[in-house]
Amino acid sequence: MQPDIETNRLILRPFRLSDGDRVAQLAGDKAIADMTANIPHPYKPEMAVDWIKTHEAQFVTRKGIIYAITLKGDDDIIGTVSLPKLEHGLGVLGYWLGVPYWGQGITLEASQGLIHYCRMHLGLKQLQVMHLVGNERSQSVIKKLGIPYKGNITLRMQGAEREVRLYQLIL
Repeated sequence: MQPDIETNRLILRPFRLSDGDRVAQLAGDKAIADMTANIPHPYKPEMAVDWIKTHEAQFVTRKGIIYAITLKGDDDIIGTVSLPKLEHGLGVLGYWLGVPYWGQGITLEASQGLIHYCRMHLGLKQLQVMHLVGNERSQSVIKKLGIPYKGNITLRMQGAEREVRLYQLIL
């Protein structure tokens, strides 16, 4: 069973099917969809539930790990942090945070907690992260995590060719 991860201000916990409405509400914000590779707009609760249903298998097979971000003392999710791809010691970091929670260092803290856990328990040895060109908030998180920039690449996402910045770190 996927354990909770505790940081100074946060509890990272597995998602529950009952989180679907909240995921759709937060991730469905156009500001989130515009800056992520695979969150559509609009984002419906049943889409969120279908996504949540994939999490346990990823964790059990050790091919990925996905957490809901919550503030200590409040079980409502405010975002997510994950390694949706984890293979041969290489993890690809992903995250989004509800707009009302931006600018408080939450994504950085959640990412640090997840990275530490995965290094200790899941054999994480190398970290990769990408963000769309123009997503300065994500760029700031990555810089604070100390992950070096490797270059830009073009990926097809949400029906269009999009330029992303790629970062990679050997841990």
